[in-house]
Amino acid sequence: MAHYRASVEEAEALVLELLRQHGASSASAASVARALVEAQLQGKPNVGLAHLPVYLDSLKEGRADGQGEPVLETPAPAVLRVDARQNFPQLAFDLAFDAFVSAAQNCGIAVLSIRNGYTSGELGYYVRRLTDHGLVGLGMTNAGPAVMAASGGTTPVFCTNPLAFAVPRKSGPPLVIDQSSSATALVKILKAAESGEAIPEGWALDSNGQPTRDPKEALRGVFLAFGGQRGANLALMVELLAAGVTGANWSVDAPAFNKGDRCPGTGVLLIALQPDLLLGADFDERCEAYLTRLAEDHHAHLPGIQRGLEAQERRKQGVEMSRELWQRLQELLDLEDECDLSKMRKQPNPYVSRLK
Repeated sequence: MAHYRASVEEAEALVLELLRQHGASSASAASVARALVEAQLQGKPNVGLAHLPVYLDSLKEGRADGQGEPVLETPAPAVLRVDARQNFPQLAFDLAFDAFVSAAQNCGIAVLSIRNGYTSGELGYYVRRLTDHGLVGLGMTNAGPAVMAASGGTTPVFCTNPLAFAVPRKSGPPLVIDQSSSATALVKILKAAESGEAIPEGWALDSNGQPTRDPKEALRGVFLAFGGQRGANLALMVELLAAGVTGANWSVDAPAFNKGDRCPGTGVLLIALQPDLLLGADFDERCEAYLTRLAEDHHAHLPGIQRGLEAQERRKQGVEMSRELWQRLQELLDLEDECDLSKMRKQPNPYVSRLK
């Protein structure tokens, strides 16, 4: 497959302009553009630029309100909550980010809840951002409409209900764990359905509650949690926190993210920890010694670190995608505007004062 390589600035400019042309405000477009390009840099194309047409359709058809103004409240010194107003959660996160970081640094721990938003995109993006400020991050989201069964069930109750966790490292990219509670992510089954490939046994049941390897039957049926009851228990925990505590729609009640004209209204819950304040010592030194032991003495895989190193190289070399996707995105531009992406200035986000 032929590939196209764009600079980070060029890719963000294209995404931003497309979002604006489809009805997003400049602030909303800037927040989403940064997140989607970052996912691409992290080697997660399914939630990167390939996901952009889904966002554009959601704006055009009314599932996301790109003009919605998120509302931030601080009911306690280290508790922040944002009503995303049916806009993208990335914008709500940017609105609260400075106050969230400051609260965690001053109090040792802070909690941010986001409700009433479109789907969150790559969850690891949110916790990685926290490590830029020396914070340990834990995030969870119920992500969208129900597709996964509860323990012992055969009907959809949960979404894929992912968890993300990130630990900062002064010596290199952060350690990042970003995984769904389901046996696989929704985007993988969607991709398999599009390509006609079979899915592994144990990922899903068909509409009759029988195991299936057909991704189209899986989409008509129900996904399974990883690890059986244990994974389903984690999905329940995520649901109660990401939807229950935030006030977002339960997954079983959430409208579809890819059809209709109603916002899924999902939730994101984020917890930030200041490790040095909690430990009373240099956490980085203690953590790095431990991670080195795991890698060198026990040959353990440390998640997210290699992705981070590769992302640093991609940031220098450019954002790579299929030429077909690049051409498709170019064709979606309103040619009457005659915008020259190579000369576009990166649009500032008024909600963000210290983005990297």
